[in-house]
Amino acid sequence: MSDILVKPARTVQGTFSVPGDKSISHRALILSAMADGKSKITGLSDARDVASTRRCLETLGVKISTLKGGTVAVAGKGKYGFRAAKGPLDAGNSGSTIRLLSGVVAAQPFTTTITGDESLCRRPMRRIIEPLERMGAHIESSVYKAPLVIRGGALRSIDYASTIASAQVKSCILLAGLYANGTTRVTEPSPSRDHTERMLEAFGVKAHFSQSGAGVQGPATLQACDIDVPGDLSSASFFLVAASLLADSEITIEQVSVNPTRMGIYDALSAMGAMIQTSPAVTLQGEPRADLSVRSARLHSAALGGSMIPRIIDEIPVLAVAATQAQGTTVIRDAGELRLKESDRLTAICKNLQAMGANVRETKDGMIITGPTSLHGAEIESYDDHRIAMAFAIAGLIATGETLIKNGSCTEISFPGFFDLLDRIRHD
Repeated sequence: MSDILVKPARTVQGTFSVPGDKSISHRALILSAMADGKSKITGLSDARDVASTRRCLETLGVKISTLKGGTVAVAGKGKYGFRAAKGPLDAGNSGSTIRLLSGVVAAQPFTTTITGDESLCRRPMRRIIEPLERMGAHIESSVYKAPLVIRGGALRSIDYASTIASAQVKSCILLAGLYANGTTRVTEPSPSRDHTERMLEAFGVKAHFSQSGAGVQGPATLQACDIDVPGDLSSASFFLVAASLLADSEITIEQVSVNPTRMGIYDALSAMGAMIQTSPAVTLQGEPRADLSVRSARLHSAALGGSMIPRIIDEIPVLAVAATQAQGTTVIRDAGELRLKESDRLTAICKNLQAMGANVRETKDGMIITGPTSLHGAEIESYDDHRIAMAFAIAGLIATGETLIKNGSCTEISFPGFFDLLDRIRHD
């Protein structure tokens, strides 16, 4: 890990693209591996988290190759074609990898151990262990955390009422449900990302989904297909905020996912007065994508909570930076899930904003930010959390003086080349 120095910028300008959507990329690899036949994936994210999913699938015997031009070909093994791994599967820092793959290996006729790095091994896994065990899997863990030892076998369908809105939990159960007899249903307290449900239909599996949850009828067979991955809206969010805050800025980000379950950042910034326009959307394999154009604007405060939080959970760090420049007091609540991410993001955000001179107060499940406040450069602790590092790179652009982000290269986890792109569009 290396530190990154960020200097103030006058404006950001340009038209560019961001890497393929990370959430969609995980699912494209996993469903392609489960399918009969060869699938091709264009636009696959090259994030370190997605590489973890690829590596785990290859350890399970899946042949994955990168073709000329960056297209990735996956030779599907069918639902039961995986082989037992000789050692533990290493999910690295990726919660999507460990949780989604747990739903697949829970149905295999062998035992699988899945682990990850120190950060991942601190994250809660009870949320997937309990429903998988209700379906018939046998899972060993220490205090419901990784490593997980999953003894797979025949699964049964369930109706599961999740206490949290989590696409990872929902997807884990749905993937396991593809192996079970009958209908497996998941209900949630508010809508979470629906990428799995949409992509299942591209692979020939009918998924039922609505605002309250989703379901699949098992057993189901997946047929190979080609997937085009749109740009990652979570990655785009950092640039949307930068262009909103820096005077005389205007950028266009091409072919970004505009899936309704991911548009929370658009809704939140629009509620704060941001000037964002979208081109007409085009839908491929169930996923809409469009160009996003944004120019600088005067922001005002907003109340962010309730059902909006699952739709902006990854973008709250950079929204907090935006709130420091907004007129009035922004209240973020119902975001306690941020304490269970790669870092305790609520504490990380508040400590770093305070170091830069922001008027922010941490609460049990969120924060209260009063603006606008002039930020000054500071030494920022990334906590090895990619979204903290990227959010405070944007804060560094609008601050006076230089900002040093400790271990800033952790951005490779989700956005390789982030700082290179930032340098390309900034103007001093």
